[in-house]
Amino acid sequence: MTARHDGGMTEKRHVVVTGGSGKLGRAVVAHLAEQGWDVVNLDRVPPPTPQPMYVRVDLTNHGEVASALSGVDDRYSSIDAVVHLAAIPAPGLASNAATFHNNMLATYNVFSAARAGGVTNIVWASSETVLGLPFDTPPPYVPVDEEYPGRPESTYSLVKFLEEHMARQLCRWDPALKMIGLRFSNVMAPADYAAFPSFDSDASLRKWNLWGYIDARDGAQAVRKALEYEARGCEVFVIANADTVMSRPNSELLSEVFPSVEQRAEIGEHDTLLSIDKARRLLGYEPEHSWRTADLG
Repeated sequence: MTARHDGGMTEKRHVVVTGGSGKLGRAVVAHLAEQGWDVVNLDRVPPPTPQPMYVRVDLTNHGEVASALSGVDDRYSSIDAVVHLAAIPAPGLASNAATFHNNMLATYNVFSAARAGGVTNIVWASSETVLGLPFDTPPPYVPVDEEYPGRPESTYSLVKFLEEHMARQLCRWDPALKMIGLRFSNVMAPADYAAFPSFDSDASLRKWNLWGYIDARDGAQAVRKALEYEARGCEVFVIANADTVMSRPNSELLSEVFPSVEQRAEIGEHDTLLSIDKARRLLGYEPEHSWRTADLG
């Protein structure tokens, strides 16, 4: 069983993953390949370890993107889906103008070239930052979810906010499109978990994203579930792990850092405060990894 442009299943499935050389991208490429997809990584830099197929592409060059999505010589000639992860990955890594120019232009080029090539199954990395990070202004309630308007607080987040609006308009133009934005939390690899116990000493260290995280492997699962989701139109989902980065209970953290924030649901001792209920309900997403059960070495 394999994926068609329209999200259904056929005999062959090819997916382009932009930014497949990054931390999340590597996990996505590996997971999709394991699940039977033919995966092409489009990135400006090669992956640190070999992948099934890597093509160097400057995603800010529309001609390069359009050419890569139409095929590369005898390596591939058709694409069934696009996963767009490539970006300057966080605020403060480049000037505001450079971040806006690179990320906004790359996303427009990928969306535009995919549509021109007849690809209607598009998944892209939005960001938890759209929720209002770093929460210097407290969140409107917890757990935070997709139900309140975006609150970008940085140029990086502003681009993610605009990407979501662009996707909605593109889907309005073309009712056949399916565009899924995944608001990923802070991406972690297993090697990162050794630092987690140190967070307990100061609740403010990680309050900026409500003590959330996403294991890259669970991020990859969410991408696959989004590709397989049979729908039309634009949807966005918060994607986080089921727990927090803290050993301290949520009741203690919220009382100390956000004492006046409304709690709209029953919150377990270590349950994520970045609600993944929508992703669970619609995508069938369920995190499989946790730092609590990992070997911290």
